[in-house]
Amino acid sequence: KGFFKLNSKVCILDYGSGNVASVKNSFDRLGVENFVSNEVLDILKASHLVLPGVGAFKASMEKIEKKLPIDVLRAQVLLGKPLLGICVGMQVFAESGFEFEIHPGLNLIPGSEVIELPTKVPKPHVGWDSIEIQKSHPILNNIDNGADFYFVHSYFVSKIEDSSLIASCDYGVKFPAVLANNNLIGVQFHPEKSQNNGDILLQNFVELIA
Repeated sequence: KGFFKLNSKVCILDYGSGNVASVKNSFDRLGVENFVSNEVLDILKASHLVLPGVGAFKASMEKIEKKLPIDVLRAQVLLGKPLLGICVGMQVFAESGFEFEIHPGLNLIPGSEVIELPTKVPKPHVGWDSIEIQKSHPILNNIDNGADFYFVHSYFVSKIEDSSLIASCDYGVKFPAVLANNNLIGVQFHPEKSQNNGDILLQNFVELIA
């Protein structure tokens, strides 16, 4: 495990998303080798991939389609390379998103869709909130049930298989806070803004072995 950690190379996928620098800073602080890139060779040589995200589903998907080699990304995921999606980076794993209009996602989680939080709650859902762990998973090692993470979003992923739901959060509706499907991991919150709990989660991610 320790040996593997030394050889982890995290590629933070660069498609013009606003939180790339803060995600990089988190890995730098943890002493994990990482680089920001959208180049095919960098994606291939990385041991782990991170898809950050800030903003709207459709705008993010349009940038991803323009700037990332999606076929290469899909192939790497199919080969078992760990991929972490953060906030909108997790939402685009869905089959489709309903943000102003229907837009297709990466469809890494077939059948799922991104919908708006209920009208009864103020949007965006912003600030610290606790997660309820639904099942144990290595991504949440050393993280307590009820741990707080930092959220900023108005939409969430729905129609998820129970087997993929690792942790939820309640904000007018119970929504997925952490998803995992084999090597595919998604978090609705921002680990890079979540202080110690976020650092633990990113460290856990790096320790996932393809």
